[in-house]
Amino acid sequence: MNNKFHGQNLRKGRHSQANNIYHITTVTQGRHDWFSDHLHARELCRSIHRSDQLFASSTLCFVVMPDHIHWLFMLGERYSLSHTINMLKSSSARRCGMPIWQRGYHDHALRQEESIKDVARYIVANPLRAGLVSRLADWPYWNATWL
Repeated sequence: MNNKFHGQNLRKGRHSQANNIYHITTVTQGRHDWFSDHLHARELCRSIHRSDQLFASSTLCFVVMPDHIHWLFMLGERYSLSHTINMLKSSSARRCGMPIWQRGYHDHALRQEESIKDVARYIVANPLRAGLVSRLADWPYWNATWL
């Protein structure tokens, strides 16, 4: 099996658990910077909000970067983790009018001993670490429940 995409191997043996908190990272196809465009970034933010409205997720924080997204949320009881991520990708691609996502995603289920706020701080600080802004307040595509 000479498949250059091995992301499906990450899913083997994993299961999603309702009410668990997940940190998801997913990237655009070819790492293209689709979300440098304000309209595309805004549509992705709307898709996250829609996921919460459908009770698929309960967002704790997110940051939209030019070519990927970090999303911290509690998984709802209606859908599996993979279904929730697929809904987000599908919704945002439809809203943007083009296929934008690479297949797969990276997920991390937070353990009890992990600090949710520390993970959230790490997530929202991504534009600072990437040198996109010098103050987080200057990056428009993020949110956190603690604000």
